[in-house]
Amino acid sequence: MRVLYFAWLRQHVGCCEEAVVPPADVRTVGQLISWLSGRGEGYARALADPARIRAAVNQVHVPFSAEIASGDEIALFPPVTGG
Repeated sequence: MRVLYFAWLRQHVGCCEEAVVPPADVRTVGQLISWLSGRGEGYARALADPARIRAAVNQVHVPFSAEIASGDEIALFPPVTGG
């Protein structure tokens, strides 16, 4: 699966996108975030407060309970406000 990082998430993680193969028991966006946070200090810092993160699966905004699959594109970004 492909994970995209935006704004300060990208800065902490150190890349804008990556291909990952999480364990089979990672089946939701929330579980993916938990798994990613264990991949290193930058990930832990970026994903420390899930309340500050929004997610999209295949370009559709979803809750953390949304299921994910191996071919999905998951985008992680901070809340966006209009102006």
